[in-house]
Amino acid sequence: MPPADRPPPEKMMFQLNLRRRGISDQRVLRAMDGIPRDVFVEPADRDDAWLDTALGIACGQTISQPFVVAYMTERLELRDDNRVLEIGSGSGYQAAILSRLCRQVLTIERFRVLADRARSRLEQLGCDNVEVMLGDGFDIPAEAGQFDRILVTAAMEQIPDALTARIEPGGLLIAPVGPPSGRQTLILLRRTTAGLVRKELIDVRFVPALPGIAREL
Repeated sequence: MPPADRPPPEKMMFQLNLRRRGISDQRVLRAMDGIPRDVFVEPADRDDAWLDTALGIACGQTISQPFVVAYMTERLELRDDNRVLEIGSGSGYQAAILSRLCRQVLTIERFRVLADRARSRLEQLGCDNVEVMLGDGFDIPAEAGQFDRILVTAAMEQIPDALTARIEPGGLLIAPVGPPSGRQTLILLRRTTAGLVRKELIDVRFVPALPGIAREL
C-alpha cells in the first residue's frame, strides 16, 4: 500500500494524464485533484472513477471524461469573482470543479433524480456556492440574470440566442455543437464590444440537450 500521506497510484495517474494531455492551469489542476470523482460515479463504477473515460449515470446520462471536464474548465478562464451558469448538472461533478474556481454557480438539470443527487453530493462536499435548479436549459428564468461564464454540458445543434443573450460583456460561453448522435465540436463564444467572437476548439461526444423538464420515471 502507498504511504498514508501519498495519493493512491490511480489518482496520481489521473493528474499525470491531465498534464500530459496539455492541461496546464494550476488552479484547474488543483480543483481536479481536490474533488473526489469517485463520489460522483455510480457505486458499481467506483473502481474506474479515476480513469480518463466517461461513465454512465442514471437517466441514460454520463459523467464526462476528466480530460474534457478539465479542458472546458480551463478554456473558461475563470476568475474568483465570476458568476457561472452550467446547463446540464448530471452527476454534479463539473459544478463541483467550477465551485472551487469562481464566486457562484447556478447549474440547471432537467432530470429530478439527477438534480436531487447532485445537490446532495455537492452539499456533502461543502460546495456552498452552487445552486442546483430543476429546470429547462432552453428556457432559463428571467430572474436568473446574466453570467460571466456559461458552460453547456450536452450537445446542441445550435446555440440559442436566448442563451447567448445571458453572457455578460467580456464573458465566455462553451458548448458542444453538432448532431445529437455522433461527434460534436466544442464552440467558444466570447462577448466583445464588437459582438460575439466564435472559435472552434476540439471534437467531443456528449448526450443531446433536450428541452423541457423530464417526466418522472
